[in-house]
Amino acid sequence: MVLRVAVVGSGPAGSSAAETLVKAGIETYLFERNLSYVKPCGGAIPLCMVDEFELPPTIIDRRVRKMKMISPSNIEVDLNLDNKDEYIGMCRREILDGFLRDRAVELGANLINGTVYQLDTPQNSQDPYTIYYADHSNGQALGEKKTLQVDVIIGADGANSRIAKFIDAGDYNYAIAFQERIRLPKDKMNRYEDLAEMYVGKDVSPDFYAWIFPKYDHVAVGTGTMKNNQAMIKKLQAGIRSRAFSRLEGGEVIKVEAHPIPEHPRPRRVVNRVALVGDAAGTVTKSSGEGIYFAAKSARMCAEIIVETSNSGRTIPTEDDLKLYLKRWDKQYGTTYLVLDILQHIFYRSDASREAFVEMCADKNAQRMTFDSYLYKTVVPMNPLVQMKLTAKTIGSLLRGHALAP
Repeated sequence: MVLRVAVVGSGPAGSSAAETLVKAGIETYLFERNLSYVKPCGGAIPLCMVDEFELPPTIIDRRVRKMKMISPSNIEVDLNLDNKDEYIGMCRREILDGFLRDRAVELGANLINGTVYQLDTPQNSQDPYTIYYADHSNGQALGEKKTLQVDVIIGADGANSRIAKFIDAGDYNYAIAFQERIRLPKDKMNRYEDLAEMYVGKDVSPDFYAWIFPKYDHVAVGTGTMKNNQAMIKKLQAGIRSRAFSRLEGGEVIKVEAHPIPEHPRPRRVVNRVALVGDAAGTVTKSSGEGIYFAAKSARMCAEIIVETSNSGRTIPTEDDLKLYLKRWDKQYGTTYLVLDILQHIFYRSDASREAFVEMCADKNAQRMTFDSYLYKTVVPMNPLVQMKLTAKTIGSLLRGHALAP
């Protein structure tokens, strides 16, 4: 037999899964309901993703080597990368997503411009799933109703995942990200040639941070919050626009975007022969809000398990086989998610704790540890004495700001 896999959603997660599958010779169908859709996103990717996912230089708009953390009282701390070979990549999602999708298709994935609206579940471990979808290749919004039978499904269709609903994967809390793309006058845009800024404070986000990230010919200015109502989002965006007024003055808004972001993994990420990856699974990190790399990585790991357990498409993997992806994922990244969750609870609980957080960011050891963990998704064990000093400094920052008060 020949294994057939459907990947629903062609963002970084879906396209990465499809690429891995077709490289192994597995018959792969890649669904995307809107080929021109662009997910609102800060667009920052770690250096390791550029190498690991073989991204060409044309994907990267800006190579950021300088960052400013700006406290609620507007104290600025510089975090700079001294190594000229290190950088944080800034990209536009329409460019990144398009490249990854096109590459998967060129390698052999069957791209379907369609909306999946129903899923029939097989009654045994060998019968196929039946996918019902509206094919939009005729250019019509309603599309032509069609069906497809496959053996395994990967749900990479984002925070509002229909695949997750079909398999009763359970719900999760989610934040709302809001972003404006602003084209700045040339003199102001020059400031952001290799600089990104992150603002903290309850005026810009009660849960996360606000950002100014540089793109090819504009900056992305946005915020995120768990308080997902329109009035709150408008107030917070006005907050970041106010804090950064002198840096954004004279800019022209060229696009406004908003999108839900999952706050934790779904209760069930694998059900029978259906696996969720990326935002559909809930792989966005706390504190940093990072999603692109972890979405692509989770999807690649899931696809690798399918290749491995199906003997490169010769047999049908089981639910237990697919759950190996979760075991490997949790083993590799579980501690990362736990630490970032703890940091969010400590440093985002009040403006006093945010001030302490920015103060801590001035420490060179803290900066190196942060950059290592972000750029390479690994942390080199720190000298115990240095670790003790950093811990003491962190506690001192919290105490000076009365951030530990109830």
